[in-house]
Amino acid sequence: MRNAVHPFQRLLGALRDPTRGGRIARALWIVWAFLLWNVVFDYVIVAAGRRYIAAAEAAGMPRANMDAYMRPAVARALWIASAAAGGVLAAGAAAVGAARRRAIS
Repeated sequence: MRNAVHPFQRLLGALRDPTRGGRIARALWIVWAFLLWNVVFDYVIVAAGRRYIAAAEAAGMPRANMDAYMRPAVARALWIASAAAGGVLAAGAAAVGAARRRAIS
């Protein structure tokens, strides 16, 4: 019977290698930043949509203009999501750099 290595053991071995582990860590931080960007962007857009619906349902008010709610929300969502993702990328770069310096010492 062949001596098989479990994929998790292979990943742990790769993480122990400072060069490969650093690449994997950077990739995971980038994935995290990408996911966070999408979640934050979606949250801001959904919140603006809810505000628009509330304004459209308000009795006795003139019909709400969707552009007045959604256009500023898109710009706001881009800025907020990009700032959040940038913060995660900066924290990840600092953490990976610190771990690399520690592994080399």
